[in-house]
Amino acid sequence: MKKQNSIGQPYRRIEGALKVTGRAKYAAEYQVEDLLYGYVVNSKITKGRIESIDESATRAVDGVVEVFHHDNRSSLPRFDLLYSDMDAPPGSPFRPLYDNKIQFAGQPVAFVVAETFEAARYAASLLTVHYAEEEFDVDLKANMDKARDPSKGLATFIKPLPPGPRGDFEKAYAAADERFEGKFHHGSQHHNPMEMFATTTVYEGDGKLTIYDKTQGTSNSQIYVSNLFGLSMSDVRVIAPFVGGGFGSGLRPQYQLVFSVMAALELKRNVRVSMDRRQMFTFGHRPETFQHTRFGATKDGTLTAINHEAFAETSNFEDYNEVVVNHANMLYPADNVTLDYKLIPLDRFTPMDMRAPGGSTGMLAIETTMDQLADQLDLDPLEFRLRNYAERDVSSDKPFSSKELKECYRQGAERFGWNERQPTAKKVRRGNRLVGHGMSSGIWDVIALPGKATATFTAEGKLIVESAVTDNGQGTYTVMTQIAADQLGLPLESVSFKYGDSKHPLSPIQGGSYTTGVIGSAVKAACLKLKDKLFHLAQIMDGYPLGDALPEDTIFTDGAIILKKDPSVRIPLTDIIAFNRGEAVSVSKSNVPNLLKIKQYTRAAHAATFVEVEVDEQLGVINVTRAVTAVAAGKIMNPKTARSQILGGMVWGISMALREETLLDNNLGKYVNTDLGEYHIPVHADVHQLDVIFVPEEDRIINELGAKGIGEIGVISMAPAIVNAVYNATGKLVKVFPIKLGDLL
Repeated sequence: MKKQNSIGQPYRRIEGALKVTGRAKYAAEYQVEDLLYGYVVNSKITKGRIESIDESATRAVDGVVEVFHHDNRSSLPRFDLLYSDMDAPPGSPFRPLYDNKIQFAGQPVAFVVAETFEAARYAASLLTVHYAEEEFDVDLKANMDKARDPSKGLATFIKPLPPGPRGDFEKAYAAADERFEGKFHHGSQHHNPMEMFATTTVYEGDGKLTIYDKTQGTSNSQIYVSNLFGLSMSDVRVIAPFVGGGFGSGLRPQYQLVFSVMAALELKRNVRVSMDRRQMFTFGHRPETFQHTRFGATKDGTLTAINHEAFAETSNFEDYNEVVVNHANMLYPADNVTLDYKLIPLDRFTPMDMRAPGGSTGMLAIETTMDQLADQLDLDPLEFRLRNYAERDVSSDKPFSSKELKECYRQGAERFGWNERQPTAKKVRRGNRLVGHGMSSGIWDVIALPGKATATFTAEGKLIVESAVTDNGQGTYTVMTQIAADQLGLPLESVSFKYGDSKHPLSPIQGGSYTTGVIGSAVKAACLKLKDKLFHLAQIMDGYPLGDALPEDTIFTDGAIILKKDPSVRIPLTDIIAFNRGEAVSVSKSNVPNLLKIKQYTRAAHAATFVEVEVDEQLGVINVTRAVTAVAAGKIMNPKTARSQILGGMVWGISMALREETLLDNNLGKYVNTDLGEYHIPVHADVHQLDVIFVPEEDRIINELGAKGIGEIGVISMAPAIVNAVYNATGKLVKVFPIKLGDLL
């Protein structure tokens, strides 16, 4: 007898109907009684101090309840201490309303609480803040001489700093037959999820709080609030079942959470604080980065020398770092390598993880450099990569846990029709448009973390699985339900996955493409433990229906335990619960990765992207007409939700190459395009024929499911493939991103 598997099936999102009909509630949509509204006032200067605040006009507005600022807030027990969160970099985190110092443009300096949102917003506009301005410095390029090594801390466990040098790079580079040197730059980029940040705090009395928060980690927000306000963890409950996009912006608690909780505790009322779109540009972002590459190769196309340096912004109070330069030698096994990553502290807010942090930045320079060197060698770019294919990670001297990148190359090239690509020197035209083909490799590290879940089988025949993990829209709810259903051989409708609530078992923040591997493995482990418990109860049921059978002699399917050698022996799971006096059977299980085992391997998902562009010869307008991304990411839990993830990443790659940039005025110290009218992202007219291939890959090392994660890998290879296609079409190499019309005229 063979059971039907849910894993690997293209199920629709279970919560899809709730979302498209508007019945899914987000942080600012929960209707609670006696609700007050807060509106944030942001600094109008970049650096300095607050000399005074005039509240008179604000307090005169009908409906205003309170005005909070550094001179008018409750004393917080742990405000003066270092309090942290799961994604905090080394340093001293920003404390909103801590004192009168202004450290960056847009810093929150006050917030007004009123009976209505409109009153709060209007009253906030009347608050007069007198500043003493100080000189500031936000110019990354002008401060390259201040570049320094990042501070080391817990963050570097997940985001390792570059490995030390190998061989003699300078000697090998000087002796190389062909050399390419490139200097690349991209500006800051800001997350712009559809759901803006909001927190609704319900004051339950006696210091107990229920918090509806826009977050990528309910456990993280719970820990943060408890630490900051000196509350018991059991008195703080954070709920976020639906998250309208995060992309990394919700990994760290944002300041509206602090304000909402602060006001609720002080006023003993329910308080909602929401950000507007402009305020979404006043905290973390993808850091502006300069990169310098120097690659050398022999005449036959063997890479001999790799040098990759990156210089990125950080704030003056935290050292945010990314894995930018580590991947070149993981992908291409040159013997002489020097990698360097430096930070430049500026009067800006701390950068923050933004989808594929570091990877999308670094691969843009690496893969553009690879194409340029291939062009100098008169080699097809794909052939050049195949000649330098790494069967082993020489940068760490470790084998890969699995790697099917070569198959990604093969299947992607075949689907795309790469063999029809023409050399750059031969211009291909369609009417007044130049046509170019480009490709790129992609790599994203697989992160291993502990996770926990509970599993309960009820008298009604339902399996209930619980974890505090959030679902940011990528299908976690559905995939976890599939994983649980498979373990007990149940249909999806008999499984309920409870999530997005800090009262459930502790979960790490949802990011880094590790959620399925981490929480999915915990769900599997809990369900296996539950199966074992149900089996042993069935063994002692009246009449001993299983006889002396062992667990491996049975199969869980169709809501029953069935004896393999005699399928007529069938014990419904509900009968086992009845035998247990009608009491549900519940277990809890943690999944802790075997670090001694997995540390012996380099663990990564891989991808290859092939792109066609058309470039208007007179106007320089670029259109991505079609693209194929082939992905090797271990076991794919749900090809429908997974495909959506990769498609979203490919669209983001279009954005990174051609659209997305936050413009900083160095003289004002401020970003000047803080709205979706001027911060450009792809629209429907930018998105054409996108195709996704999942290359089968088995990995028994990384986790219990063999899942590598796909949230980031779809982004990484798209932008450099576009840049390479534009070069193939026009013969012009652009090194400042995004590519602008004038770059091609």
